[in-house]
Amino acid sequence: MNSIFADLETTVFETMSELARRHEAINLGQGFPDDPGPLDVREAAARAVIEGSNQYPPMLGLPSLREAVAQHYAEHQGIKLDPVTEVMVTSGATEALAASLLALIEPGDEVVLFEPLYDAYLPLVRRAGGLPRLVTLAPPEWRFDRAMLERAFSPRTRVVVLNSPLNPAGSIISAEELALLAEFAERHDAVVIADEVWEHVTFDGRRHRSVLQVEGLRERAVKIGSAGKIFSLTGWKVGLVAAAPSLLKAVSRAHQFLTFTTPPNLQAAVAYGLLKDHAFFDDQRRRLQARRDRFADGLRALGLAALPCHATYFLNLDIGPLGADDDRLFCRDLVERHGLAAIPVSAFYAEGRMRHVVRFCFAKDEALLDAALERLGRLRDVSC
Repeated sequence: MNSIFADLETTVFETMSELARRHEAINLGQGFPDDPGPLDVREAAARAVIEGSNQYPPMLGLPSLREAVAQHYAEHQGIKLDPVTEVMVTSGATEALAASLLALIEPGDEVVLFEPLYDAYLPLVRRAGGLPRLVTLAPPEWRFDRAMLERAFSPRTRVVVLNSPLNPAGSIISAEELALLAEFAERHDAVVIADEVWEHVTFDGRRHRSVLQVEGLRERAVKIGSAGKIFSLTGWKVGLVAAAPSLLKAVSRAHQFLTFTTPPNLQAAVAYGLLKDHAFFDDQRRRLQARRDRFADGLRALGLAALPCHATYFLNLDIGPLGADDDRLFCRDLVERHGLAAIPVSAFYAEGRMRHVVRFCFAKDEALLDAALERLGRLRDVSC
């Protein structure tokens, strides 16, 4: 077996979900909503199965979807894209990440990553022959500065992987940080691969700013979006890639030998969904923000302070006040003894740092969130 994958453990998400099933626990670990997703978008997919083609679509994606992507980002983020040369569809954002890394890294190239990070990043970088250089972010603000980038970048830096909004932190990169990153990318002639899958899941009036909107990055960045996250249909696995023509051409060469195409009915439905009016996306944010507030208020009522959350489906809790200093042991005890599954945030760090924070998914039914809070209340009483 390839040595990069041979020693990898089963992902923490699968591990905690299996424990939740075994103990019939409330699962606030794995990040997907209880909501079935917008009915009209699902109906568009069903119609496309019956009435449309189910044969191979074009490798770069259905023209209708690529045009919808360009129109959507023009309207929502002010990005002008050529749907023919600057937009591609993949089988999920993870496939887009894999294609981008395989296309843009030569063995021995250094890749700057920010941790906490999505657990696929490191094995994909290493499989492409890249050498990770980590920038470690910490709560409550999860920010980076010039000194941190000076330590991470070198003459061998070729790629930077950025996730904003950031899972699991729930933070959004600032304009100052984006400008700083652009400065370093230009200085080192590096390409930024931007995982922007949470771009529509932002709260309190905040708006996501894409790397393609930043001066100096338009020609040296690959933007990756996810229809699954945009429409709360996480099983659909439709990735949206946007980049300058030369970069997109390179990434497409890797994509063609990974999945090649994505189910055409899902592409047709996503094309329909992306052209919905702004009120739909605003309503999605309001509903999720209400769930965030309900869970955060419930934690405060228990005397437990959640860390700030400006985006994503996730709220983080510092478990230090509960007398815990090992998030993995805490999460195992929480699911086995108290019937509630969460995710240890140390799993998002290469060396298992940040052992005092756990992540909860609040994109759940209100009754389920209330039941989870009741169980956390019992845990607090035991800890006290």
